[in-house]
Amino acid sequence: MSEAPELSVVIPAYNEQENIGPCLDELLEFLIDQHGISTEVIVVNDNSQDNTESEVFKRRDRWPGIRVVRRQAPGGFGRAIRAGLEFVTGEVVVIYMADRSDHPKDVLAYYRTIQEGYDCVFGSRFVKGASVQRYPRVKLIVNRIVNKAVQWMFWTDMNDLTNAFKAYRRTVVEHCGPYRACHFNITLEMSLSALISGYKIKQIPIGWEGRTWGSSNLRMQEMGRRYLCTLLMLFFQRVLMSDDVRAESDRRERMAVEVTPNQ
Repeated sequence: MSEAPELSVVIPAYNEQENIGPCLDELLEFLIDQHGISTEVIVVNDNSQDNTESEVFKRRDRWPGIRVVRRQAPGGFGRAIRAGLEFVTGEVVVIYMADRSDHPKDVLAYYRTIQEGYDCVFGSRFVKGASVQRYPRVKLIVNRIVNKAVQWMFWTDMNDLTNAFKAYRRTVVEHCGPYRACHFNITLEMSLSALISGYKIKQIPIGWEGRTWGSSNLRMQEMGRRYLCTLLMLFFQRVLMSDDVRAESDRRERMAVEVTPNQ
């Protein structure tokens, strides 16, 4: 792609050989072929042991905007997201799942909402207009408990902050980073960092479908301490360092410039 794309989609992928091809086909046929949005897709191969990467390369002739980032061990969802963010060039950045749980039409809705003047768009599976299919019952219960606790701690109406599928202006990602989370807790780190920094965020309903091939890499018992650590870190940053957070937000409007002796 000769010019910077309008939209960058980061897709972390670990052993998704059956999903990643249809995922890319559905996404890019919709965004590029049907709606003409200049899009790059950065697929982060997170130490896959199958043919995930070869399935991606099969589609590069049709869509040259597909890029592949190959990570080395140790793996981790957060590490994959962080690696992908290093390569984005579009003004709007979307995190998208390789398992086809997210919908291309929601990416378009995210993009158009950013164009309305918002800094971030957070999709929710639990507001009017949303649809959810094949969500494991135990994970659903845990999800609602965790998100309710996050709402109380951060005084927000956002009710699906643990969902990775969100959109950010690239400037938000650059300002709130570098991120440190190595696993699924990066979903909280990214969304809460933008929230406490005062960015203009809109929540919209989205669709979500549980995977029909393969298994999720999210292990709730293992993730509990990581979510808790990230949650407490950002909570105390919000409570104890709100002045610094606000000052950094104000600084975005008053960037420093170099001057010469004659100025």
